[in-house]
Amino acid sequence: MKKKRLAVIALLTGFALVAASCGEKKDTTTSATGDTSGAKADKIKAAWVYIGPVNDGGWTQAHDAGRKSVESALGDKVQTTIKENIPEDGAEAGQVIEDLIKDGNKIIFATSFNYGKAMAAAAKAHPDVYFEHATGAETTENLAVYYGAGEDANYLAGMAAGAATQTGKIGFVAPFPIPEVIRHINAYTLGAQASNPSATVKVVWIKSWFDPPTEKSAAQSLIADGADVIASGGDSPAPGEAAKEAGVKWTGYDSDQSANFPEIWLTAAVYDWGPYYTSRVKAALDGTWKTGSYYGDLKDGFTSIAPFGKSVTEEVKTRIEDKRKALVEGSFYEFTGPLKDQSGAEKVAGGAKLTLGDILGMDWFVQGVEGDPTGGS
Repeated sequence: MKKKRLAVIALLTGFALVAASCGEKKDTTTSATGDTSGAKADKIKAAWVYIGPVNDGGWTQAHDAGRKSVESALGDKVQTTIKENIPEDGAEAGQVIEDLIKDGNKIIFATSFNYGKAMAAAAKAHPDVYFEHATGAETTENLAVYYGAGEDANYLAGMAAGAATQTGKIGFVAPFPIPEVIRHINAYTLGAQASNPSATVKVVWIKSWFDPPTEKSAAQSLIADGADVIASGGDSPAPGEAAKEAGVKWTGYDSDQSANFPEIWLTAAVYDWGPYYTSRVKAALDGTWKTGSYYGDLKDGFTSIAPFGKSVTEEVKTRIEDKRKALVEGSFYEFTGPLKDQSGAEKVAGGAKLTLGDILGMDWFVQGVEGDPTGGS
């Protein structure tokens, strides 16, 4: 399943569309670049195209929770439709989108990067329909993109992992070697090192977003290699199953799994898609929808961390909360130099800060990460 939400080539040509190409990272408001405002409607049909099943325990389930928030907020003013397990490659995604348009849907959300080609084609062919592309890179008059600073939340989750590890070895089950995942791993590692300066993070690439057996197997291999904390970057809680069986700690991704793994759970980077989805559907309903590029963060609540597990001490919680506040206030940013890469070469000079454009094209690992950022074994 080749989602590749923020593929390198597309981002290097398209990240300027995302609201910040220079200066500090945090310029995260929607940037309107066009207007397809239409007449106000009494009701609207809205649709979501998903890469996985709604019960994946991660990415798709979180998006579907956001869709349900739209229903709760707008009631009988909205009728929603979902399409699950839609492949990105080939013509199927395009046909699904066309069918949704024929069914009268006026706003369509696609939640994986490689839906971009199909979404762009549909937007060009149907100027009276609004299109929203999660993790996308291209905007047009009726096509918007949206995502958020999961790297900041991953830094905080990494702090919990660094405090929990006894061996100093953390394992990361990683989906694809793309900038999105690389910056998340880097932020997680820096967070772990903030709690435990000697901590290392070993990466195993599985080349999939949702493949529970492979995710679990990768976690097992990392545990066998000495990792006593496992981190997830994919869409299922399968790495948590491996961690539970081995009795090691786990930080998840995309959803709160604290109730399902109470003994091993630490926390997770999570997203709250509901407010964004509600505001965008409401704008389409009101005839005020505008295109743009949105990159939410901790400050606006788009990104956050899940509730802590019971093994996380009050001292660690306090340190993480203090760092969260600093991220929100802008007095701290994890990608501030000096930062070195795996070889020990300086990548970011002391006091310098990576821009949003820099991290959207990130293709290198920070010192302390074990693994190949190009995806090799």
